[in-house]
Amino acid sequence: MRAPFTAADWAAIYPVGVLTAAALLVLVADLFSSRREQRYGSVGIALLGVAGAAYLAARQFGHNHDAFFGGFIVGGFAAVFQEIILIAAAGSLILYASIGPPQRVAGTTAIMLWSTCGAMLMAGAANLLMIFLGLELLSLGLYALCAASDRRAAREAALKYLILSSTATGFLLFGAALLFGATGSVRLADFVNPAFAVNPLYWTGAGMFLIGLVFKLSLVPFHTWTPDVFEGAPLPVTAFMSVATKAGTLAVFARFIYAALPATIAQDVLLPVWIVAGVSMIVGNVGMLAQTDLKRLLGYSGIAQVGYIIVALAGSTPLGLRYALYYLAAYAFMNLGAFAVAAAISGEAEEGAHLSSYRGLGRRRPWLAAAMTAFLLALAGLPPTAGFLGKILILATAVSNGYPWLAALLIVGTAISLYAYAKVIRAMYERPEGAEPSDVRPFVPLAWLSAGICAVAVIVMAFYPLTPSNILPLAH
Repeated sequence: MRAPFTAADWAAIYPVGVLTAAALLVLVADLFSSRREQRYGSVGIALLGVAGAAYLAARQFGHNHDAFFGGFIVGGFAAVFQEIILIAAAGSLILYASIGPPQRVAGTTAIMLWSTCGAMLMAGAANLLMIFLGLELLSLGLYALCAASDRRAAREAALKYLILSSTATGFLLFGAALLFGATGSVRLADFVNPAFAVNPLYWTGAGMFLIGLVFKLSLVPFHTWTPDVFEGAPLPVTAFMSVATKAGTLAVFARFIYAALPATIAQDVLLPVWIVAGVSMIVGNVGMLAQTDLKRLLGYSGIAQVGYIIVALAGSTPLGLRYALYYLAAYAFMNLGAFAVAAAISGEAEEGAHLSSYRGLGRRRPWLAAAMTAFLLALAGLPPTAGFLGKILILATAVSNGYPWLAALLIVGTAISLYAYAKVIRAMYERPEGAEPSDVRPFVPLAWLSAGICAVAVIVMAFYPLTPSNILPLAH
């Protein structure tokens, strides 16, 4: 009797399998480790698992394979998204080694690895069932991670995220059911038949499916939960959510618009998404202006940053996808670096999340202040950072694809954001009138190392912009 799946099918999910095994090994090792070894042992095993998964995912670049009867497709597109997700996981795990109660690190590390598995499944998902499986695996872990703190705000954030994220999943799932009813298939490759374009079920299903994705991306008007959840969740979890959730959802969104929508109706169906992205760039940047908490500020910033990435995808061109991936990779280093700086000056109460803690940082910790300045300049889109080059590329592709109004909104949003980022930079270097806040922790090697790596990446990417070809998403 012939087995239904080949060795190539199983090889497609080796990176996910390595992460799953690493999470289990973390839990087993925790049973035999002392309290002192818990933190570094758990994080060390997890980082080795991430490194192994990254190696296996990189080997799949350029080798397209349709695994599990069209349910999961590996190749350049999935490999690049998976690498970005793994970067987010590694950066967040390093923060677990720097901050938080050591007795909980093993459990939270394992859950974060399983959530990473969900995001990686979304990167290669090519049918509705695999998309839903990956999304739920990602989300269920995040619900638990948000509540993994003794602070009341953490439990409130977890409950809010659970309720609102479940609503978004409901939209996506009902949209998927309508798409199945209209096409008779769950494979994205079967959705491109132009004959389906006249079916109202297809239009309704595609619209609801996109609403679910827009909700997960925190775009307006489904953005209000983001700053609240970011503020309440533990710092490493916020760092992970800010990148991995966006990367996984953007992978599904890009595959859907590039490989599943008939060309005759694609731009009509997607026009509301482009409008929402334009509004998000303004609303997110305006929302930053009044924030006094770094996590809330970066939550609003993330709303605008996703809007920039969506602008690159407007028109559904191969070049736009390359620029979107470049900016997403740069955004991963910007955000992870900013959270690493926050962890480096935080104690158990996460004092680094308060903007008041950055007053005088340029004198107390000049290297950390320099790194934070690089991250904020990159988020603002100023040279010499990858954020500047990324926005230039996005502006170019938006204008060439016939969306100059989106380019104009991007420029306006960037101008608004300058004040929000500048107030943090000014606080770090100005001489305060009263007493300067003192750093709670004298030196946190891993957080400093993470901030340094991210700062170098943000600068180097501006001079060596890697935008790999061979990344068009396939559905079959």
